[in-house]
Amino acid sequence: MPVFEQSIQINASATAVEQCFTDLELMHRWLNPALRCEPIGDWTTAVGSRSRFIIQVPLVPPTLISTVVEREPGLVVWEFKGFFKGRDRWECQPTEQGTTLLNRFEFDIPNPIVRYGFHQFALNWTKQDMQAQLRRLKRVAEETYHGIR
Repeated sequence: MPVFEQSIQINASATAVEQCFTDLELMHRWLNPALRCEPIGDWTTAVGSRSRFIIQVPLVPPTLISTVVEREPGLVVWEFKGFFKGRDRWECQPTEQGTTLLNRFEFDIPNPIVRYGFHQFALNWTKQDMQAQLRRLKRVAEETYHGIR
């Protein structure tokens, strides 16, 4: 099962950083513009809450259904099913300078044709996009919560 793990130092409190991945409006400021998150029911990050992550491409947009399976202060783990199966973990670790945000994305692609295509064409792009996503989240957190600890 492939695992992408990265972290970034953010000059904002862990509470402020957490807001960036639990508040839907803030989330849409740093998500890749080709990715949309829609709640199934009311938006919440409580255990058991569900959402759809939709890759906005023409014809039939691929969709992942995700469910929050772990939730603690500073931690959300989404488990997803669709053309990918796996988990996306977001964890805040307070530091003297602010917060270290850790993101761990582990997944499997059950369909061998889709898996082959992903590994040939999208693997490196996905890694780079996840790193860019962390940089965008950092910018949103630092701009939104500037000076708040």
